[in-house]
Amino acid sequence: MLQVLVCGAAIVTLSMGVRHGFGLWLQPITQANGWTRETFSLAMAIQNLAWGIFGIFAGMAADRFGAFRVMVGGTVLYALGLVGMALSTSSLMFALTTGVLIGAAQAGTTFAVIYGVIGRQIDPAKRSWAMGVTGAAGSFGQFLMVPTEGFLISGLGWQQALLVLSVVVLAIAPLAWGLREPGFGGSGAPRRDQSIVQAVREAFRYRSFQLLTAGFFVCGFQVVFIGVHMPSYLKDHGLAPQVASYSLALIGLFNVVGTYVAGSLGQRLAKRKILAFIYLARSVVIALFLLAPLTPTSVYVFSAVMGLLWLSTVPPTNAMLAQIFGVAHMSMLSGMVFFSHQVGSFMGVWLGGLLYDRTGSYDIVWYIAIALGVFAALINLPVRETPIQRQPLAQGA
Repeated sequence: MLQVLVCGAAIVTLSMGVRHGFGLWLQPITQANGWTRETFSLAMAIQNLAWGIFGIFAGMAADRFGAFRVMVGGTVLYALGLVGMALSTSSLMFALTTGVLIGAAQAGTTFAVIYGVIGRQIDPAKRSWAMGVTGAAGSFGQFLMVPTEGFLISGLGWQQALLVLSVVVLAIAPLAWGLREPGFGGSGAPRRDQSIVQAVREAFRYRSFQLLTAGFFVCGFQVVFIGVHMPSYLKDHGLAPQVASYSLALIGLFNVVGTYVAGSLGQRLAKRKILAFIYLARSVVIALFLLAPLTPTSVYVFSAVMGLLWLSTVPPTNAMLAQIFGVAHMSMLSGMVFFSHQVGSFMGVWLGGLLYDRTGSYDIVWYIAIALGVFAALINLPVRETPIQRQPLAQGA
């Protein structure tokens, strides 16, 4: 158990930590190449969409062959994608490397695959807590890596900083060795009473799965819009670049607490109520942030409170999936719900750039984020958390 938690947490720290700092590159890259913010935002949107699409298949592969091979492949793609991000000279190449390659890499090195291992290896009585620990590690990665990336950009330049990160992410591969699952492909493989098609059909016909999936769309919209566009939003209002770096770092630091607490509470409280509270609280916090005078202090307070709510949706959502459907197809189902998250991410980051270029302001997207948070809170309340009741398979089926 300890090895799974340590290695899984370290992988999420690196993979998610690097990703959370991509907003710091928006202005350096667009200014160096003469691109609009929409060009950068579209590549980030493609990245999130590719992450979601490839995440489904990465989950299938991890459920079938084990997580180790999937994560090694994801590590290689991550390094190649960061090199391409540094060296791209056209918007098409930037979209293919920063968007498709890094998106596919994240599919194989983040939550869906790692939570599948946790679901299979950790006792159900501690599963939500363990997912909270791993999610908190991803938040610590943001706290650790965002200032590091800002330091690398200021010290080495934005291109060299990306090349350094491409070497750093290669450390994911040896860490993945600690998540090998003996028995995959042999008699020790997890028992499957359903085929992939049966599992997919069952999930998509189940109302609670539909509601969880819709709610996770909102999560993606909110966090990726803020993560990518917050640095530029603050700079547009005359705040120093360091304020943006500290803001993103604070989000990561406080989300260590928020994600761990959400995972721990998921062992004792109704997870649907935890999710409803998180989404509603996000809307309230964003509204208050927009109403208050914009100062470094208000930014840091907003970042700290939003950090408590940032990735805290992930442990309850994934723990509910395991609780409702079991763990045999855990990575695949997690990947499918996460695909909705990434569609939301696509919309949030792309609309942020598009509407800014059209209106000169992020205000409309902030208002959309508030409305979606209320919507997500309401649709999570009817979710049923009890295990699904299946008819026994016919003999020989």
